[in-house]
Amino acid sequence: MSDLVGDARAWSPDAQEAVRLLAVSALVEGRDRVEVAAAFKVSVKAVGEHQVLSEAEQAAVRQAVLDHTPCDLGLSGQLWKRRQTGELIFKVYQVRFTEPGVGKYLKRWGLTFQRPDKRAVEQDPEAVRVRHEETWPAIRARARAENAEVLFGDQVGVRSDQVTGSTWGVEGVTPLVRRTGNRFSVNAMSAISTKGRMHFMVFAESFDAKVMCRFLDRLVGHLDRKVHLVVDRHPAHRSKAVRAWLVDHADETELHFLSYPPELNPDE
Repeated sequence: MSDLVGDARAWSPDAQEAVRLLAVSALVEGRDRVEVAAAFKVSVKAVGEHQVLSEAEQAAVRQAVLDHTPCDLGLSGQLWKRRQTGELIFKVYQVRFTEPGVGKYLKRWGLTFQRPDKRAVEQDPEAVRVRHEETWPAIRARARAENAEVLFGDQVGVRSDQVTGSTWGVEGVTPLVRRTGNRFSVNAMSAISTKGRMHFMVFAESFDAKVMCRFLDRLVGHLDRKVHLVVDRHPAHRSKAVRAWLVDHADETELHFLSYPPELNPDE
C-alpha cells in the first residue's frame, strides 16, 4: 500500500478525502492502526480519530440521538453533546472517539447543533389547532377593541430536570425535548406578554386561590390598562375566590381558560 501513496499533505482536499476513505477501509478490514498510519503517512492519533462504525452501527447511533435523551440511555444529561454521543458509542460498541471525531460523524449524518423546542408530553394536537385558529384570534380581537393587553399566565418553577442549552438534531428540523409540568422545587406565578414583557411573583407555599388573588392584585397594580389573562384550567384559576375577585375588577382583568395543556405556556 505504501508504494501507491505519496505524502498526502501535499494533495488536494478531494485527494486527501479519497486517501482517508482508503485508510478507513483498511481499518474495517482489520489492519493495525500503526501499519495504516505508516502506509498513509499520517500520525497514529489521526488514524485513531477515524476508527469506524459499520453503516448499521452508524444508523443505530444516529437514531438513538434522535429518539432518546442521554439520560434515557443511562448517560448524564438530557441534551446530546459530542461527549455524550462518544460515550454512547463506547458503551455500545467499545470504540472510543475523540470529540472532533464524533463531531465528524454527527455532521456526516446530517445533524446540526441546535437549541431544542420543549414539547409537553400531554399535548393534544386538536386543542393546539383550536387554540391557534379560533381561540387566540378571538381573544386578540377583543383586546384590540378595548385597547387592552394580552398576557399568558401560569404557575411555574425551577425543577431538578430543567433543560437548557443545545443538542444535536436533523439539519433544518428543531429538536424536541419532551417534558412534563410536575415536580416543581421553587414556585412562581408569572404572566408574559406577546412582546416578551414578564410579570412574576415568587412564593414558598403551594399554589392555590389565595396565591392567585395575590398575584392578580399585584398585576393590576403594575398596569394602566385592562388585561386579558390567558391561563389553563387549574382549580385555583377557576376557584370561587378568584371568580369573586374578577367580579370586583371586571374593568381591569378578564380571564380566558384553555384546556390543560394544549401546549406549554411561554412562561414555562
